[in-house]
Amino acid sequence: MSIHSEEHIPSIISLNISEQKGTTKTPHDRIEVNDLGVVGDAHAGAWHRQVSLLGKEDIDRFSAEEASGKIFAPGEFAENITTVGIDLTKVAVLDRFKAGAVELEVTQIGKKCHGNGCAIFVEVGKCVMPQAGIFTRVIRGGTVRTGDAIEFLPRPLRIRIMTLSDRASSGIYKDESGPALQTALEAHFAGKRWHPTYTAVLLPDDKERLQRELQRAVDEQVDVVFTTGGTGIGPRDWTPDVVAAFSDRQIPGIMEHIRQKYGDALPSALLSRSIAATKDRTLIYTLPGSVKAVQEYTKEIAKTLEHAILMLHGIGH
Repeated sequence: MSIHSEEHIPSIISLNISEQKGTTKTPHDRIEVNDLGVVGDAHAGAWHRQVSLLGKEDIDRFSAEEASGKIFAPGEFAENITTVGIDLTKVAVLDRFKAGAVELEVTQIGKKCHGNGCAIFVEVGKCVMPQAGIFTRVIRGGTVRTGDAIEFLPRPLRIRIMTLSDRASSGIYKDESGPALQTALEAHFAGKRWHPTYTAVLLPDDKERLQRELQRAVDEQVDVVFTTGGTGIGPRDWTPDVVAAFSDRQIPGIMEHIRQKYGDALPSALLSRSIAATKDRTLIYTLPGSVKAVQEYTKEIAKTLEHAILMLHGIGH
């Protein structure tokens, strides 16, 4: 996937500062960025929207759609950095930008419109930032100058699916739960502003193998691990036990909700010992091994999955 314009080398065409929120920003030849944001800018602070970006392409598009014929200039939408040559509509949360020594991490896309608290909204009744604005926090500070090149660093959302089954791993039958899980996740993320990637692992019901694979996933900074199989009370059903011992924290509400939701119609669902947990910045969900259960569990997990990812990165509070 390329987000670079064929017409322009990705670069910064304007750097903008405002001393008060809700006002347009004044262009500057250079800005200083520290761990709170742009020095001297009203939006700097110990929060997740320290530095904002907007593409010239989005400004031009907004100007073309404005009935009054007004042409808007960089900084009028209160963005700190105006870029050219990058399709910001393809940017995802946790992606990064680099300009010289400065490195920024995307924390939010778009924002709630401030209405009468926004100078552009007061003037024309709408604003481009709620849909197209990119908001970031500072990873590394430094000096940025107008005309500097800016590099986009997409970050994949790494998802790993581990199927635990003695028979499937030995080739007695084909794994169906893992592919069903990936299909459900692909449907959930379709059209969303993420870059999901998927890897699959097929394992026997082996405690040590699972432990090693979980550690490998954490070491590789996998964002979300899903296991399927081994969540019941059979003699080799020990997936939740391994995950519980491996994890830092458990998230009991998710699986409690799922068991309660499906247990009324199918009491055997209450025998599932599935858990959700975290290890460092990796989410881990243990799902039953049947395709039907995988689909049901994934539907419920998906409702909080993205927020959980953001929370682990200190964003979604």
